[in-house]
Amino acid sequence: MSDIIKALLNARSLKAAAKELTLEQLEESLAKFSKIVEDRRAEEEAIRAANEDKLRKLEEYKEMLKADGIDPAELLGALATETKKREPRPPKYQYVDDEGQTQKWTGQGRKPKAIQRALDEGKRLEDFLI
Repeated sequence: MSDIIKALLNARSLKAAAKELTLEQLEESLAKFSKIVEDRRAEEEAIRAANEDKLRKLEEYKEMLKADGIDPAELLGALATETKKREPRPPKYQYVDDEGQTQKWTGQGRKPKAIQRALDEGKRLEDFLI
């Protein structure tokens, strides 16, 4: 916690710091703090109201689903199964890595180092096709 926050939250520290200020400066500070507090209250009220509105709407939709004979859990389950993960791409290239192991590469992403070295030496990518 910063020193200024510690001073603001401790009455004795705040009083000691305020001794150096004039009455006008203290009143100006009070007005600014009051404005900050008022703004924060308004923000939090808006957030609370938005959350209440969202919860109210969710409850309305839940009741509408029940009235139509649809279980909300069943609907969520149906939505979850609709998003499928795409199948992995089949390998397109085959090469021998630095350890002598035969490896396969789909052609997606960064080129394997062994293929890049061979390309730098003059080979063509088509030479590695499966």
